[in-house]
Order: sequence, then structure tokens, then C-alpha cells
Amino acid sequence: MVIKYPNGKVYAAQTPAPSSSPSTKKTPKKDVSFSNRGKTLEDELNEANDYYLAHKLAVIHKKPVPLQIVKVEYPSRSAAVVREAYFRTPSTTDYNGVWQSRYIDFEAKETENKTSFPLKNIHPHQVAHMQAVADQGGTTFFIVRFSKLNRYFLMPLPVLQDAWQSMHNGGRKSIPLATFEQHCYEMTLGYYPRLDYLKAVEHFYTS
Repeated sequence: MVIKYPNGKVYAAQTPAPSSSPSTKKTPKKDVSFSNRGKTLEDELNEANDYYLAHKLAVIHKKPVPLQIVKVEYPSRSAAVVREAYFRTPSTTDYNGVWQSRYIDFEAKETENKTSFPLKNIHPHQVAHMQAVADQGGTTFFIVRFSKLNRYFLMPLPVLQDAWQSMHNGGRKSIPLATFEQHCYEMTLGYYPRLDYLKAVEHFYTS
């Protein structure tokens, strides 16, 4: 299937290289230091949201990606295969929903950088969307994971806005880890849900 972004560029999924026969090539050892780190941030957030929904604590879901389907083939009467589609509009944020009568809207990001979070991971339309949510009284924020450090932070919108403005004024193009440690809320992992991020939201917005 061909998927194109709003700017016309074609999304090309990487095709894995064919595996070699065990008799002709040795299988390389896996990097066990990272292969068993566990789930991705998205997996952990989805697990938490399932837990919140099951226990009637919140109703928060990942937003679907808006697609414009332009080419469909029908190999049989009971089957349809999408061959070409476009991302209809740029996405806003990853998750939204309701918690304790509050509208929740947030973006989740991961970085392998150990010392800072690159601002190139965030898009202008996302910042504008989150400001519009805040203007309407919604609760909006970022959840950032430093994957190689296995550290998780809730970053309030004003922290991002300060860094964003500084970048556009010629400042650095990333947010130092020290800023997260000083001005954001670091989340500790639990058992189930593993990432109970609403505890961090409660700390920032109701205490």
C-alpha cells in the first residue's frame, strides 16, 4: 500500500533484509542490554489507558491517524485491499479524553539522547493545537521518555513553550535533561499499570 503525507512525500516502510541460512552465516548476537527493556512508550500508555477505562478512572484513547483512501482493489467479493492512501491532515497530538471532568490532551515522545530532548521531534501545528486546548481550559502536556536512561517525565506546556520561543530567538534546539529534572515531574514505574501517568497529572494540575 502507498501512503503519502500532506506535503506529497511518499511514506516508505523499511523492508527487512532476507535472513541468511544458518548453514552459511552465523546469526549475530542480540544486544541484550536494550532488547529486553520492555514495551515502547505507546504500549505503556495504551496499557495504562486500558486500566483507567476498566476501573472507571478515566476515558483516554490514542487518536486515529486520518487517512484519505484513493485506491482500493477487490481480490474477491468478501475482501478489499487498500493500495494507496494519503495522510489527510497533519496529526495534532497523540492522546485525548476525559479525567475527573477535565479534558485531557497530550503528546507522547521518546528520545535515545541521554542529555537532551531534540525540539525537532515536535511540530509547530502541535504547539498551536495545545495552546488552543489550554486557552479553552483543557489540560495539555507532554510525556517524554529518555529510552536509554529509562526515565519518564511529564512536561507541562509552558516548559515546552519557553524552549520553543528560545529556539526561534536563536537559542538551542533541544531541552536539556537538567530542565526536565528541575521543571518537570519525573514518573516512577510501577507494576500495573506500569506507567501510571495520571498520578503525575494530579500532582501538577490538582495539588
